[in-house]
Amino acid sequence: MTYTSDLGPVELVVLSFPGARIDRSVTSALAEVVDRGYVTVLDLIYLAMDEKGELGQVEVDESLTDIGLDGLTVDSRGLVSDEDLDVVRAAMEPGTSAVVIAYEQTWACKLAGMVRGAGGEVALHVQIPRDAVAAASSAVTR
Repeated sequence: MTYTSDLGPVELVVLSFPGARIDRSVTSALAEVVDRGYVTVLDLIYLAMDEKGELGQVEVDESLTDIGLDGLTVDSRGLVSDEDLDVVRAAMEPGTSAVVIAYEQTWACKLAGMVRGAGGEVALHVQIPRDAVAAASSAVTR
């Protein structure tokens, strides 16, 4: 996670899919959390590997219509690095695509500002891995 004075927590997520087009429901779900102000997309890069293993890439400043990612609001800051993309490319298989998204947890930025304004501080912010949450939830329900 990255923190700067004007940003909340920034995270990177990679969404992978079979085929080359992103399902409209995924784009709609992402647009909804952006439109509600929960997150701000700071960078978005689409990668696709055809059946022959050839890679294609679409940057956020290019047309996203053909891949199903049109209509998203992105405050492009170029945060996804070539090294990030190399990791994703190495993991891809022919006939798949991936969307690499750097996003700010906008809700956390707003809350932290209010906490600071009240004389407090965000003393700790840790993301708990999904597997750890599932294991803890499973243990409670036994």
